[in-house]
Amino acid sequence: MSTMTEPIRIGVADRYRYEDLRALMTRMTGDEKHAASATSTLDVLWVLYDRVLCVTPSTMDDPDRDRFLLSKGHGPMAYYAVLAATGFIPVEWLDTFGQLDSPLGYHPDRVLVPGVEISSGSLGHGLPIAVGVTLGQRSQGSRGRTYVLVGDAELDEGSNHEAIAYAGATGLDGLTAIVVDNQSATHGWPGGIAAQFSVNGWSTATVDGRDHEALEAALTKPLPGRPHVVVAVVEPKE
Repeated sequence: MSTMTEPIRIGVADRYRYEDLRALMTRMTGDEKHAASATSTLDVLWVLYDRVLCVTPSTMDDPDRDRFLLSKGHGPMAYYAVLAATGFIPVEWLDTFGQLDSPLGYHPDRVLVPGVEISSGSLGHGLPIAVGVTLGQRSQGSRGRTYVLVGDAELDEGSNHEAIAYAGATGLDGLTAIVVDNQSATHGWPGGIAAQFSVNGWSTATVDGRDHEALEAALTKPLPGRPHVVVAVVEPKE
């Protein structure tokens, strides 16, 4: 039985600030950093862990916790920095990033990194997995939500289209997807990214992916009966 009686959020202001994240990221070195991919997600990740997610290092096995799934796992530097800032992993681990014996690989591994819900990096899997996780939470009566972060280019994968259609048709209102749009998709979508979700029954919000207040408002808006997607628009990938 869950020991969580009220939603618990990290609240890291007394430990690290948003301004500290880039210094934490500089501790990670190597040739496979995928820096552009990482920095595109930095603000979304910070807002999620600092203001939105109901999970802490001490409750990461609680069945009523929120689940966060990083589908865009090929650029995990920002993710690792936020996990360190919020106490899920030791800050000293950042110095070992990508080394042979380090738990912090170029793709996150749920077996090695505390707080990581799925191993990811092969794009297109996170949203379908999130649908399954949300169905599991629903069937078990869990109060937790599932949040999944995907990249705009990932939406080219057919598995995502199936997941979007299924979640909308079944009213999977425990699911929130965040699409970081840095205009890296090959073709784009008529009407924009949000239109691909709304036509399948999702509620949608498109916000500035660097505006923390806008992100928080979009991520916490109560929307019973429908899955929700937040499109976080950031600067184009160079």
